[in-house]
Amino acid sequence: MTDLSHYRNIGIFAHVDAGKTTTTERILSLTGKIHKIGEVHDGEATTDFMEQEAERGITIQSAAVSAFWKDHRMNIIDTPGHVDFTVEVYRSLKVLDGGIGVFCASGGVEPQSETNWRYANESEVARVIFVNKLDRVGANFYRVVKQIEDVLGANPLVMVLPIGTEDNFTGVVDLLTRKAWVWDGSDDPMNYELQDVPADMADQVEEWREKLIETAVEVDDAAMETYLEGEEPDMETIKKCIRKGTRELVFFPTYTGSAFKNKGIQLVLDAVIDYLPDPTEVEPQPIIDEEGNETGEFAIVDPDEPLRALAFKIMDDRFGALTFIRVYSGKLEKGSTVLNTATGKTERIGRIVEMSADDRIELDGAQAGDIVAVVGMKNVQTGHTLCDPKNPATLESMVFPDPVISIAVAPKDKGGSEKMGIAIGKMVAEDPSFRVETDEDSGETILKGMGELHLDIKIDILKRTHGVDVEVGKPQVAYRETITQRIEDSYTHKKQSGGSGQYGKIDYVIEPAETGEGFSFESKVTGGNVPREYWSAVENGFKKSMDQGVLAGFPCEDVKVTLMDGAYHAVDSSALAFEIAAKGAYRQTMPKAGPQLMEPIMKVDVFTPEDHVGDVIGDLNRRRGMIKSQEAGATGVRIKADAPLSEMFGYIGDLRTMTSGRGQFSMEFSHYAPCPRNVAEEVIKEAHERNNAKK
Repeated sequence: MTDLSHYRNIGIFAHVDAGKTTTTERILSLTGKIHKIGEVHDGEATTDFMEQEAERGITIQSAAVSAFWKDHRMNIIDTPGHVDFTVEVYRSLKVLDGGIGVFCASGGVEPQSETNWRYANESEVARVIFVNKLDRVGANFYRVVKQIEDVLGANPLVMVLPIGTEDNFTGVVDLLTRKAWVWDGSDDPMNYELQDVPADMADQVEEWREKLIETAVEVDDAAMETYLEGEEPDMETIKKCIRKGTRELVFFPTYTGSAFKNKGIQLVLDAVIDYLPDPTEVEPQPIIDEEGNETGEFAIVDPDEPLRALAFKIMDDRFGALTFIRVYSGKLEKGSTVLNTATGKTERIGRIVEMSADDRIELDGAQAGDIVAVVGMKNVQTGHTLCDPKNPATLESMVFPDPVISIAVAPKDKGGSEKMGIAIGKMVAEDPSFRVETDEDSGETILKGMGELHLDIKIDILKRTHGVDVEVGKPQVAYRETITQRIEDSYTHKKQSGGSGQYGKIDYVIEPAETGEGFSFESKVTGGNVPREYWSAVENGFKKSMDQGVLAGFPCEDVKVTLMDGAYHAVDSSALAFEIAAKGAYRQTMPKAGPQLMEPIMKVDVFTPEDHVGDVIGDLNRRRGMIKSQEAGATGVRIKADAPLSEMFGYIGDLRTMTSGRGQFSMEFSHYAPCPRNVAEEVIKEAHERNNAKK
């Protein structure tokens, strides 16, 4: 029986390029998982095993790896930092018990760190902080600590102080033990000495140590009293307090070092074991009913309970399809049968493997607290619950944002369409924020995603990983339509043909709903003029019509329909007749209700060196951007703006040109807003031309 208190399920997350993957590499080398250390900038990182990751130096999929440190087992998930892949971060956080937030010592708290931090707060994941790249030019540990307080509104509990900085960074002082860890210049993580605190840092160390203990004892009344009486609590009590405060998200133990230069990683690993929770210490996952409401029951982390597990990631690699599973309670055994509550079907568990990046170790089974991969599951998708067939239960599933950008793809040769279909099917299973649909009129395959880079990489994977050569259309923005006026109207559907005819009359009001409300329907019919059994048919008719707006055929949103009155015929009326009446009413009334085109607005976060700020702001204004704020940092200026997605295509190239290659930006969907008239006219004209071409 494995002792669950020796388990840690952790994720490593941060802004793109803060050094997460390098940090993971160092952890794996220290825990003996890899012998030769791979470098991200050489394209050789263990967890970046996709070609696209190695080339671009960014992590796209979250890789899961198991490692051991001081008799503790760690399941580590390295998540991507790039904003187009936040869905990967989000679903990883769902199955983690703790995390390491990595920040760059010169870049500080960057846009993506904010998004990831927000997700981690929402998922209530305890974290330790690692301020990385202290050997970098412009590195400043204390500035980053201040930013974590100001920008993230978090409380960093400083556990170590750096000795030197930039080129002179040699080690760290552990504030609790008052010992200096000093590494020699060999870049071997094991070549360090424990020394006394450097004389010129003695006062600073005492000052920060006092701050550390004061903050830690605040979570425990007895320790607080001892401390106020002038007595320092013993080391065990202080560590207990830090563990409690970390688990309750009161503060976040903060470390520093340089993963690339192999300095400071051991202390972070010790912190994971000392302060982050084991699977039994985390709030258990709630069980939900068919409507998605919590039932009041929980998946208790205990191997003797019935099986409850969540599939959180699906990946296709050279060995076949892998389903990554977090086991919350019970045991998952090879050869056993489990029930998938989403499909209602059972599946047999074939091979269970523990992942070491893209290597695998065969296992006979897994138990509560484990993260493992199962090979060859057929009908399981991300967010599905696997459970004991005799004891069915569903865990809260994951919600994924809607895509905002689409492109049309077609295979270059005729024979490629089946191959393309299979490849895209696999990719959709792997990434729930990536969608595909077929345009019924033109037969085109439309891919939808979270941003330009997202789709760019999907095309790359299609071409290289799956060997499908495709032609790509230009990116299309996912516009929406809505209405601005309230209209009262009436519509009668009447059709007479031999035998019984069709008849349905409805009086109704169509009006704008609250933003974000989607479509809502209400019936105020009294006296049975429209019998109750036909109300849902009227609702269905309107609801189905909403998929196609009257301006340019984009989905229509935020509309409220109220059925006021109507009439029916004892023989000729039917649900179908009333549904057809509602569809006709939609076509008749929507053009009168002030239809309006809505465009997706993106939250844009641009980093630029100071001497290019004017150019960048001027360019954002030209793209109809609204500048929200600008903040000067040590190495440049961050500009936050809202800008329409349609104006942001190809922005990365323009930004690099303007800033001599030094600018960076990230972008995520914010909201829909009305389109200016001139833009709307252009979009509507293009949509009509496209539709005519299809005919």
